Amino acid sequence: MTKLSIIAFDGTRHELEVQMGSTVMENAVRNSVPGIEAECGGACACATCHVYVDEAWTAAVGAPEAMEEDMLDFAYDVRPTSRLSCQIKMSDALDGLVVHVPERQA
Repeated sequence: MTKLSIIAFDGTRHELEVQMGSTVMENAVRNSVPGIEAECGGACACATCHVYVDEAWTAAVGAPEAMEEDMLDFAYDVRPTSRLSCQIKMSDALDGLVVHVPERQA
């Protein structure tokens, strides 16, 4: 198990113990984290699981691939640390990852 922190827009911190290989989005939905809608179910076909990766974690998470970047064009208030949570798979390298949920989804 690895640790994941999802901070809702209102500042509520959701501290989760998650399985390696699962995505941030899957864990957010499984734990009813508000603000992660995940309308496409993780197929990278929408932007309703948009999150901001905490700046301390951006290098470890890495940059989005082309398909994800295309979907981020539809997200609300995109920032340099924006990612789709369905595309971030938990691993040992991401143990302790912190992401922030935007004010709203697109």
